[in-house]
Amino acid sequence: MFVKTNGWTSVSNAPLDLIAANLRRERDRTGMSLTEVARKAGIAKSTLSQLESGAGNPSVETLWALGVALGVPFSRLVEPAVPRVQVIRAGEGPVIHSERAHYSATLLAACRPGTKHDIYWLTLEPGGARESEPHVPGSVEHMIVASGRCLAGLADDPVELGPGDYIVYPGDLPHICKALEPGTTAMMVMEHTV
Repeated sequence: MFVKTNGWTSVSNAPLDLIAANLRRERDRTGMSLTEVARKAGIAKSTLSQLESGAGNPSVETLWALGVALGVPFSRLVEPAVPRVQVIRAGEGPVIHSERAHYSATLLAACRPGTKHDIYWLTLEPGGARESEPHVPGSVEHMIVASGRCLAGLADDPVELGPGDYIVYPGDLPHICKALEPGTTAMMVMEHTV
Protein backbone atom coordinates (compact mmCIF):
# COMPACT_ATOMS: atom_id res chain seq x y z
CA MET A 1 0.00 0.00 0.00
CA PHE A 2 1.22 3.50 -0.74
CA VAL A 3 0.52 6.46 1.53
CA LYS A 4 1.28 10.17 1.40
CA THR A 5 3.41 11.52 4.21
CA ASN A 6 4.66 15.11 4.35
CA GLY A 7 3.79 15.59 0.68
CA TRP A 8 5.87 12.59 -0.47
CA THR A 9 4.49 9.26 -1.57
CA SER A 10 6.14 6.38 0.29
CA VAL A 11 5.81 2.64 0.63
CA SER A 12 4.07 1.28 3.70
CA ASN A 13 3.23 -2.33 4.55
CA ALA A 14 5.87 -3.47 2.05
CA PRO A 15 8.53 -5.13 4.21
CA LEU A 16 11.87 -3.45 3.79
CA ASP A 17 13.67 -6.80 3.93
CA LEU A 18 11.59 -7.98 0.95
CA ILE A 19 12.44 -4.83 -1.03
CA ALA A 20 16.10 -5.23 -0.04
CA ALA A 21 16.21 -8.87 -1.20
CA ASN A 22 14.45 -8.01 -4.48
CA LEU A 23 16.85 -5.14 -5.18
CA ARG A 24 19.89 -7.37 -4.53
CA ARG A 25 18.42 -10.18 -6.67
CA GLU A 26 17.76 -7.86 -9.60
CA ARG A 27 21.11 -6.10 -9.34
CA ASP A 28 22.88 -9.49 -9.22
CA ARG A 29 20.86 -10.62 -12.24
CA THR A 30 22.07 -7.61 -14.26
CA GLY A 31 25.66 -7.88 -13.05
CA MET A 32 25.72 -4.11 -12.37
CA SER A 33 27.57 -2.59 -9.43
CA LEU A 34 25.94 -0.44 -6.76
CA THR A 35 27.54 2.58 -8.40
CA GLU A 36 26.14 1.74 -11.87
CA VAL A 37 22.59 1.16 -10.65
CA ALA A 38 22.61 4.27 -8.45
CA ARG A 39 23.90 6.41 -11.34
CA LYS A 40 21.27 5.06 -13.75
CA ALA A 41 18.52 5.62 -11.17
CA GLY A 42 19.75 9.11 -10.28
CA ILE A 43 20.15 8.35 -6.57
CA ALA A 44 23.11 8.32 -4.22
CA LYS A 45 25.11 5.10 -3.96
CA SER A 46 24.73 5.30 -0.17
CA THR A 47 20.93 5.37 -0.57
CA LEU A 48 20.98 2.22 -2.69
CA SER A 49 23.35 0.55 -0.24
CA GLN A 50 20.98 1.37 2.64
CA LEU A 51 17.98 0.05 0.71
CA GLU A 52 19.78 -3.20 -0.12
CA SER A 53 20.58 -3.64 3.57
CA GLY A 54 16.92 -3.17 4.54
CA ALA A 55 17.32 0.32 5.96
CA GLY A 56 15.68 3.56 4.88
CA ASN A 57 12.18 4.32 3.68
CA PRO A 58 12.16 4.29 -0.13
CA SER A 59 9.71 6.52 -1.93
CA VAL A 60 7.64 5.25 -4.81
CA GLU A 61 9.69 7.51 -7.09
CA THR A 62 12.95 5.98 -5.87
CA LEU A 63 11.66 2.45 -6.46
CA TRP A 64 10.34 3.41 -9.92
CA ALA A 65 13.73 4.87 -10.81
CA LEU A 66 15.48 1.72 -9.57
CA GLY A 67 13.08 -0.48 -11.56
CA VAL A 68 13.88 1.48 -14.72
CA ALA A 69 17.62 1.29 -14.01
CA LEU A 70 17.37 -2.50 -13.48
CA GLY A 71 15.02 -3.04 -16.44
CA VAL A 72 12.19 -4.50 -14.36
CA PRO A 73 8.65 -3.38 -13.52
CA PHE A 74 8.12 -1.58 -10.22
CA SER A 75 6.09 -4.55 -8.95
CA ARG A 76 9.14 -6.84 -9.15
CA LEU A 77 10.78 -4.80 -6.40
CA VAL A 78 7.88 -5.01 -3.94
CA GLU A 79 6.28 -8.38 -4.68
CA PRO A 80 6.96 -11.44 -2.53
CA ALA A 81 8.98 -14.26 -4.05
CA VAL A 82 7.02 -16.92 -5.91
CA PRO A 83 7.53 -20.37 -4.40
CA ARG A 84 9.47 -22.88 -6.51
CA VAL A 85 6.49 -25.21 -6.55
CA GLN A 86 2.90 -24.01 -6.75
CA VAL A 87 -0.22 -26.18 -6.48
CA ILE A 88 -3.73 -25.06 -7.36
CA ARG A 89 -6.33 -27.58 -6.24
CA ALA A 90 -9.45 -28.29 -8.29
CA GLY A 91 -11.99 -25.55 -7.63
CA GLU A 92 -9.36 -23.04 -6.49
CA GLY A 93 -7.94 -20.08 -8.38
CA PRO A 94 -9.48 -16.96 -9.92
CA VAL A 95 -12.49 -17.90 -12.07
CA ILE A 96 -14.04 -15.71 -14.76
CA HIS A 97 -17.52 -16.69 -15.99
CA SER A 98 -19.08 -16.04 -19.39
CA GLU A 99 -22.32 -14.06 -19.53
CA ARG A 100 -23.49 -15.82 -22.71
CA ALA A 101 -22.57 -19.46 -22.23
CA HIS A 102 -21.93 -22.11 -19.58
CA TYR A 103 -18.24 -21.40 -19.73
CA SER A 104 -15.69 -20.40 -17.13
CA ALA A 105 -11.94 -19.93 -17.27
CA THR A 106 -9.43 -20.20 -14.44
CA LEU A 107 -6.03 -18.62 -15.04
CA LEU A 108 -3.46 -21.08 -13.77
CA ALA A 109 -0.32 -19.40 -15.09
CA ALA A 110 0.57 -16.53 -17.38
CA CYS A 111 3.36 -17.12 -19.89
CA ARG A 112 6.69 -15.51 -19.27
CA PRO A 113 8.07 -13.40 -22.15
CA GLY A 114 10.43 -15.21 -24.53
CA THR A 115 9.27 -18.73 -23.74
CA LYS A 116 8.30 -21.71 -25.86
CA HIS A 117 5.72 -24.30 -24.86
CA ASP A 118 5.39 -27.99 -25.67
CA ILE A 119 2.10 -29.69 -24.75
CA TYR A 120 1.83 -33.35 -23.78
CA TRP A 121 -1.05 -35.67 -22.88
CA LEU A 122 0.15 -38.13 -20.22
CA THR A 123 -1.27 -41.59 -19.53
CA LEU A 124 0.05 -43.15 -16.35
CA GLU A 125 -0.36 -46.51 -14.67
CA PRO A 126 0.79 -47.54 -11.19
CA GLY A 127 4.29 -48.93 -10.92
CA GLY A 128 7.63 -47.22 -10.90
CA ALA A 129 7.91 -43.45 -10.95
CA ARG A 130 8.97 -41.60 -14.10
CA GLU A 131 12.16 -39.99 -12.83
CA SER A 132 13.30 -37.09 -14.99
CA GLU A 133 16.75 -35.58 -14.98
CA PRO A 134 16.92 -31.77 -15.09
CA HIS A 135 16.00 -30.26 -18.46
CA VAL A 136 17.63 -27.17 -19.96
CA PRO A 137 18.09 -24.24 -17.53
CA GLY A 138 14.95 -22.16 -17.11
CA SER A 139 12.57 -25.02 -17.93
CA VAL A 140 9.24 -25.01 -16.11
CA GLU A 141 6.65 -27.80 -16.14
CA HIS A 142 2.91 -27.25 -15.69
CA MET A 143 0.58 -30.22 -15.15
CA ILE A 144 -3.18 -30.60 -14.70
CA VAL A 145 -4.50 -34.01 -13.65
CA ALA A 146 -7.54 -35.09 -15.68
CA SER A 147 -8.28 -38.44 -14.06
CA GLY A 148 -6.90 -40.68 -11.33
CA ARG A 149 -4.28 -39.65 -8.80
CA CYS A 150 -0.52 -39.20 -8.99
CA LEU A 151 2.58 -37.96 -7.22
CA ALA A 152 4.34 -35.24 -9.20
CA GLY A 153 6.82 -32.41 -8.78
CA LEU A 154 10.35 -32.13 -7.47
CA ALA A 155 11.96 -35.48 -6.79
CA ASP A 156 12.77 -34.58 -3.20
CA ASP A 157 9.26 -33.27 -2.40
CA PRO A 158 6.51 -34.59 -4.74
CA VAL A 159 2.87 -33.59 -4.23
CA GLU A 160 -0.17 -35.88 -4.38
CA LEU A 161 -2.64 -34.61 -7.00
CA GLY A 162 -6.16 -35.55 -8.06
CA PRO A 163 -8.53 -34.65 -10.91
CA GLY A 164 -8.49 -30.93 -11.67
CA ASP A 165 -5.40 -30.21 -9.55
CA TYR A 166 -2.66 -28.06 -11.12
CA ILE A 167 1.04 -27.97 -10.26
CA VAL A 168 3.97 -25.96 -11.60
CA TYR A 169 7.60 -26.70 -10.73
CA PRO A 170 11.10 -26.11 -12.08
CA GLY A 171 11.85 -28.57 -14.88
CA ASP A 172 15.55 -27.82 -14.54
CA LEU A 173 15.68 -29.75 -11.25
CA PRO A 174 15.21 -33.53 -10.82
CA HIS A 175 11.46 -34.29 -10.86
CA ILE A 176 9.10 -37.26 -10.90
CA CYS A 177 5.63 -38.37 -11.93
CA LYS A 178 4.08 -41.54 -10.51
CA ALA A 179 0.52 -42.87 -10.95
CA LEU A 180 -1.27 -43.81 -7.74
CA GLU A 181 -4.39 -45.16 -9.52
CA PRO A 182 -4.96 -47.04 -12.77
CA GLY A 183 -6.09 -44.88 -15.69
CA THR A 184 -4.42 -41.68 -14.49
CA THR A 185 -4.22 -39.01 -17.19
CA ALA A 186 -2.84 -35.48 -17.21
CA MET A 187 -2.04 -32.55 -19.46
CA MET A 188 1.59 -31.44 -19.31
CA VAL A 189 2.93 -28.15 -20.66
CA MET A 190 6.71 -27.81 -20.75
CA GLU A 191 7.88 -24.21 -20.89
CA HIS A 192 11.42 -23.25 -21.83
CA THR A 193 13.16 -20.12 -23.00
CA VAL A 194 13.63 -19.60 -26.70
